[in-house]
Amino acid sequence: MDYNSLTLDEIKKGFRFDKETDSHKCNYCDKIFREGRIYPAGDNLCVAEHAIEDHIITDHGGNFGMLLNSDSKYNALTDNQKELFSFFYAHVPDKEIAKKLGVSASTVRRQKFAFREKAKQAKLFLSVFELAFADAPKNDESIIPIHNNAKYYDDRYVITEKEKKHILQTSFESLDPLKLKIFSSKEKKKVVILAKIAEQFESGKNYAEKEVNQILRTVYEDYALIRRYLIMYGFMDRENDGSRYWLTN
Repeated sequence: MDYNSLTLDEIKKGFRFDKETDSHKCNYCDKIFREGRIYPAGDNLCVAEHAIEDHIITDHGGNFGMLLNSDSKYNALTDNQKELFSFFYAHVPDKEIAKKLGVSASTVRRQKFAFREKAKQAKLFLSVFELAFADAPKNDESIIPIHNNAKYYDDRYVITEKEKKHILQTSFESLDPLKLKIFSSKEKKKVVILAKIAEQFESGKNYAEKEVNQILRTVYEDYALIRRYLIMYGFMDRENDGSRYWLTN
């Protein structure tokens, strides 16, 4: 899920509305439900918005679980915190939670208090951040966003729009069709190069390894190297046996 492009409400719902296609789109698999159409949901028929809500429950197990157990770098919850949130979400009484965890009910209540205070702090920070950057013009000094499934979180991602343009101009022989001149050993350049190459794949589509190789071979001679780094940097993922590859959201 690309948290950078979603509102808080869209993250909480698990889907967003796409004006270009006049449809509701799932945050996890990009499946769309078009406005004005009727969809089956169990034994019922329903409008697009209700159908996608059913889809998230039926096909993804519910939005709460998807968020709680997300492997995103932004999910900093510990296993203990995840367990507590699961109990709170299910409205389990404090005494019962305490019994299950082997702690006192007052300990559970203190944790609820701590979560609430942390949420207030996050709301204030988010408000200040959005006000500070809401009308900031995009220019050469703007920092490009980090893709959601990045495996690293360090200075390699502090890349300005100006740096990105320079890296694209100097690393590729051609951008259309895409043809890589050299795969740099510098980490910042790798990020920009891999992000550009990842654009050759469709979100939500599964690829056999042979298909991945065919696409990458047109971009760079050492396609196996690029394939490996796309996985390593979190732009793509695959089955353990290499039978299926896909873009990460």
